[in-house]
Amino acid sequence: MIGVLGATGAVGRTAAGRLAALGAGGLRLGGRDAARAAEVAETLPAPAEVVRVDLTDPDELARFCAGCRIVVNCAGPTYRVLDTVARAAFAAGADYVDIGGELAAKDALSGGAVPRERTAVFSAGVMPGLSGLLPRLLAKGRPPRRLDVYVGGAAVFTPLSAVDALLTRGPRFGVPMAAWREGAVTPLAPLHGVRLPGFPEPVHAWPYLTTEAQTLAAECGADEVRSYNVFVSDRIPHALSAAWAAVPDVHAAPIETLRPYAAEVVRASVLDNAGFGAFYVMLFTARPHRGAPAGPTRVLLTAVDSYALSGVVMALTARTVLAGRVPPGAHLAAEVLDPDATVTALRDDPLVTQLSVD
Repeated sequence: MIGVLGATGAVGRTAAGRLAALGAGGLRLGGRDAARAAEVAETLPAPAEVVRVDLTDPDELARFCAGCRIVVNCAGPTYRVLDTVARAAFAAGADYVDIGGELAAKDALSGGAVPRERTAVFSAGVMPGLSGLLPRLLAKGRPPRRLDVYVGGAAVFTPLSAVDALLTRGPRFGVPMAAWREGAVTPLAPLHGVRLPGFPEPVHAWPYLTTEAQTLAAECGADEVRSYNVFVSDRIPHALSAAWAAVPDVHAAPIETLRPYAAEVVRASVLDNAGFGAFYVMLFTARPHRGAPAGPTRVLLTAVDSYALSGVVMALTARTVLAGRVPPGAHLAAEVLDPDATVTALRDDPLVTQLSVD
């Protein structure tokens, strides 16, 4: 049995659909609204069990996880869930895949919290996830002089994803307006009105040195990594900045405190989408050292829906764990997925409109 939590959202619906198509086992769909979960089940090619579950209720969560081989968590806010669902999955003898969590969730499972035979994979979405995995294609066998990461577009935020965006703040998540250069964090200015390959409009690229990008720099041996969140206007960056100025310690704030600021982020994304349409682009470029072996210097992926694309990545990660290709312990998806195999799978998926490695 494969348990999919958050099955009624855009990520969970896609993950459930892809997992059902794989035929890897029966599906159990979970969400706070059982009727909506039943609607998702009706769209699948095989029957699926539907269970109402609230992640904040330990008993409901335990009942959902019971009997599962793997629990796939697409629910959020992911940076408040952290290791809660992972521990329930382990207690039920199941492995675990999460769309978010990053180092904060992985760290929460340190000190022997992961049973010896169990596996947990966090950050198995688009960003973080693909944003740390695909650039590795540009660094195989030749550490680059510089890696640039550009991810974004005009996707509409959901209320929960807006809360998650507000929570990507702090030492375990990243450093704004910064790059990684020769082993140190250094300031980096934003780019305004810049034209980038794959983006249909001039965009604004705001530096945000994620912990994922810092790990990428260390593991790929890059002298410099520049990581940008890309927007079609300044609306979303300004909404996020206003929230962070008003609530400096977002991780200590109740969700009720964050909701009005999240609503402003959603509003900004809706206005961007209305003006520019829906698109999502992931662009990675490498500048090799002089005399380095020949190889690709650019990866470009385009899609319409970033949430659905994250659902595809979740399903691919779950399939990899089920196949026994991820060792026991707690991991981040970008560190354990095979970039070549992932590219092959994504090229065959109808949600990906373009994927080139040049």
